[in-house]
Amino acid sequence: MARVLGSFLLLVVVSSVAMATDPSPLQDFCVADPSGQVLVNGFACKNPSLVQADDFYFGGLRMRGNTSNPVGSKVSPVFVDQLPGLNTLGIAMARVDYEPWGLNPPHFHPRATELFTVLEGTLEVGFVTSNPENRFITKVLQKGDVFVFPMRLVHFQRNIGNTKALAVSTLSSQNPGIVTIANAVFGSKPAISTDILAKAFQTGNDVIENLQLKF
Repeated sequence: MARVLGSFLLLVVVSSVAMATDPSPLQDFCVADPSGQVLVNGFACKNPSLVQADDFYFGGLRMRGNTSNPVGSKVSPVFVDQLPGLNTLGIAMARVDYEPWGLNPPHFHPRATELFTVLEGTLEVGFVTSNPENRFITKVLQKGDVFVFPMRLVHFQRNIGNTKALAVSTLSSQNPGIVTIANAVFGSKPAISTDILAKAFQTGNDVIENLQLKF
């Protein structure tokens, strides 16, 4: 009986892990058809007879991203919107460029774990565990180093060098999504009431109003 129970618990754990990412495809490919009229969790499939090599190709990561912004970084995604052939395959990636001391601000991916690889530069990275611990886990990465950000946990990267930096992010979803904390809290449309945010952040309404103007 104990052996049966143990096998059942193992099956539950394995099943939970298997269901943690996008579902496996049931055919060779399902190239996204953004014009499809059928509403599904993802995109409808393009007629396979009309599929071309370009449906599986994206050449947009050759150029450095435009980092002339307040945070000094640029994420260039390769999600299903950019590469239709990713549809149903459960993966995506992004190029991330950083100015010296540039920051990819605290954010999380609601549908993906992220595997992060440094190609150039020195980056400080970190994530925060869930409540109630809120433990901050951080590491300084050099060229060739790899770090993983678990699904749905708030994380960031910062270039701590005096030269430009470059990294590649691989994600376990065709459409991982991104929620940048400051943008979501202070830049929502319509805006969250200032009194709510003032109480949440234990500050004054004037501070919140100033932050909302920035976002």
